[in-house]
Amino acid sequence: MNTVQRPTAAFVGASWSALCIGACAFLWGLWNAQMQLNEKGYYLSLLLYGLFAAISLQKSVRDRSEGIAVTGLYFGLCWVSLCTVFVLLTVGLWNATLQPSEKGFYAMSFVLSLFAVVAVQKNVRDLGSVKEGGLAMADHS
Repeated sequence: MNTVQRPTAAFVGASWSALCIGACAFLWGLWNAQMQLNEKGYYLSLLLYGLFAAISLQKSVRDRSEGIAVTGLYFGLCWVSLCTVFVLLTVGLWNATLQPSEKGFYAMSFVLSLFAVVAVQKNVRDLGSVKEGGLAMADHS
């Protein structure tokens, strides 16, 4: 039986904060960017697709580690999706008429958002498992 410790409030808060900061910074940059609406839509779509791909991959990895069946096709699609979104972001930023600092801003806020959404999804799942009572809790008070 797998045991999951309850994530600390500090880690949950830090994860949500990182996700909000990363995604809001990315969106704020898009809002203020001097680019055409179709370019803004491209980057917004990449953020949404990237967040979904990261969550799907994290969930698939976790399901497999807990013995929950995940097809190889779906697992592979999760990896392809995540890799694709990074390639598309790289190509988009490489060819964008932005200052190097702006390109770095978008890249870093994007990566922060994807990292944070994985932590948030893990916390949500861990907290759900602890509430179900089937798994061990960190504080036994």
